[in-house]
Amino acid sequence: MKTGLFFGSFNPIHIGHLVIANYMAGFTGLKEVWLVVSPHNPLKNKNGLTNMYDRLEMAKLATETSDHIKVSDIEFGLPQPSYTVDTLAFLQEKYPGKEFVLIMGADNLSSLKKWKNYEILLKNYQIYVYPRPGVDLSEWENHPAITITETPQMDISSTFIRKALKEGRNVQYFVPDKVLAFMDNKNMYR
Repeated sequence: MKTGLFFGSFNPIHIGHLVIANYMAGFTGLKEVWLVVSPHNPLKNKNGLTNMYDRLEMAKLATETSDHIKVSDIEFGLPQPSYTVDTLAFLQEKYPGKEFVLIMGADNLSSLKKWKNYEILLKNYQIYVYPRPGVDLSEWENHPAITITETPQMDISSTFIRKALKEGRNVQYFVPDKVLAFMDNKNMYR
């Protein structure tokens, strides 16, 4: 049983994340996808991060009607910042019957060699990659651990959502309605 792990800050979660997760669960042979909410990505600045419990709740609201997309807070109890290789080792121990597959964007793949123990990731895990505009993946095209998918591309980001909210713009349809209501209720990103 292959379980895809889609790590992210989800600050906030948006339709781009959901399209990727749904594509991976429905078109690549994965049985399910877990959205792993990261308290702190070591390659990103922590200052702009909203409370991890709010980000977790938004991810849960966004996926509550999905049978094949789950939300995980597994990294909340691990040392921070969270390193993917450490989280995977913990998950393998906790769920020995599961085969985990990493899901990442082409932009992340292009910086993979900066990741802690990236060689272990390439040796022990399959990595399903979704394309990103303007990212050259030729270096990875024939790597046995890498599967470059045909996930539909959407040029939308959490940064775009946060900026739009700060400017008082309407982000309806960019985020699920329940996530929008949650952010409005807490006056987030304003």
